[in-house]
Amino acid sequence: MQQHNVLILDFGSQYTQLIARRVRELNIYCEIHPYNKLPQNLDNYKAVILSGSPISVRSDDPLHPDLSEIRGKKPLLAVCYGAQYLAHFSGGLVASSNTREYGRANLSYIKENENFLSQISEGSQVWMSHSDTIKELPENAVLLASTNDVENAAYRIEGETTYAIQFHPEVYHSTDGKQLLENFLVSIAGVDQSWTPDSFVDETVAELKEKIGNDKVVLGLSGGVDSTVAAVLLHKAIGSNLHCIFVNNGLLRKNEFTDVLKQYEGMGLNVKGVDASARFLGELAGLSDPEAKRKAIGKVFIDVFDDEANQIEDAKWLAQGTIYPDVIESVSATGGPSATIKSHHNVGGLPDFMKLKIVEPLRMIFKDEVRRVGASMGIDKELLGRHPFPGPGLAIRILGDITAEKVRILQEVDAVFINGLKESGLYNKVWQAGAILLPVNSVGVMGDERTYEKVVALRAVESTDGMTADWVNLPYEFLQKTSNKIINNVKGVNRVVYDISSKPPATIEWE
Repeated sequence: MQQHNVLILDFGSQYTQLIARRVRELNIYCEIHPYNKLPQNLDNYKAVILSGSPISVRSDDPLHPDLSEIRGKKPLLAVCYGAQYLAHFSGGLVASSNTREYGRANLSYIKENENFLSQISEGSQVWMSHSDTIKELPENAVLLASTNDVENAAYRIEGETTYAIQFHPEVYHSTDGKQLLENFLVSIAGVDQSWTPDSFVDETVAELKEKIGNDKVVLGLSGGVDSTVAAVLLHKAIGSNLHCIFVNNGLLRKNEFTDVLKQYEGMGLNVKGVDASARFLGELAGLSDPEAKRKAIGKVFIDVFDDEANQIEDAKWLAQGTIYPDVIESVSATGGPSATIKSHHNVGGLPDFMKLKIVEPLRMIFKDEVRRVGASMGIDKELLGRHPFPGPGLAIRILGDITAEKVRILQEVDAVFINGLKESGLYNKVWQAGAILLPVNSVGVMGDERTYEKVVALRAVESTDGMTADWVNLPYEFLQKTSNKIINNVKGVNRVVYDISSKPPATIEWE
């Protein structure tokens, strides 16, 4: 069992995942649980953090965690809503702030000789985000820090290892936030900083061996980072009992099916490539609606995968590359367990492979951690650094109906763009890039002839998690060179445009 070091109770703050990321950066393992669904065995946790919340403690229905087994018994750090909750229900006073305390502030007072604030000095910038403020501290509280506008910015409770702050140490704008978390978790709570990619691999492989034994496992590889790292972890644990299936839906990038298949075989994985492109393109014929296209692709994928999985005798498990944000979102939003598979199958009985038991080796780690785990297992840098690519592939980058000719055009355009980014040293500065084939023709001139051909849009964004994204200001010289190369080399295209929309309001993909 992994060391369950730190428990983060989530009250719905937009920053809760960030707290976990910061704790993990200290090589400390942590888990997020909804405030009202505490883990059964609290002995596994050495410290607890309460997150912020969009809800006020003064509302008619505030969020009430059961802290009876935590407060006074374990080191506790209450952030924002947590700090106000402790004050409001323990003899303090929380009132509406005259001005919404939001944005940067600086610590104007710091109590001396406090471990909690070690190596943090007056003037340190912190990030505020609340409309309530603590006017009076709770019983037995000792003031630790103030800003010009917020007197009770930090406090502790005498006789307990309980600390509270009215700012967010987890966000980038709190310059000493990481130091503060380290002071609390390492110096005060005595949590061990032993959680590393290597330790994750060792523990996970041991767990998988124990869980799966000599059973066979089926895994759908996509060529992406998550499924690849999951496959290598499973391969370490069960070797050739892992059966990987890599389906070519005819909507992958140019040469991707053969290139990635070779790469997987070179890694020693037991992988079968299935070229089902004709089947997918047949099902997509005449469909223009984005949702209809996604459903058709999902249905065919499930049929193809089911056919292949049925050929593996006695398969007991289905492996998936689910990562921690998927788990957190499904638990927090619905209160239910993680959705086990994102399927679009039509009703009419579950496909056979969905009756298998699920194994998700990456379900407790974030995307950046997946890459670090992959690197620690020696997976090729190029594979780990690949941009995200949508499941439906080029189908949602071809606006309108899908034909083999349109796929060919877009594959060629995409190859010029992506290879150009790599050759110019720009690929790793971009989070995701691709080309979109627009459903419009435009007039052009080639030689002395008038042309009436396709328009393509290029898209490149920077992001950390895909939730928000900014368009990348690629050099004009690069765009000029790329546009010329596309128009001169890809038959059927005579105009190239560059998408300069950010998310929100625009999405990363066009469909």
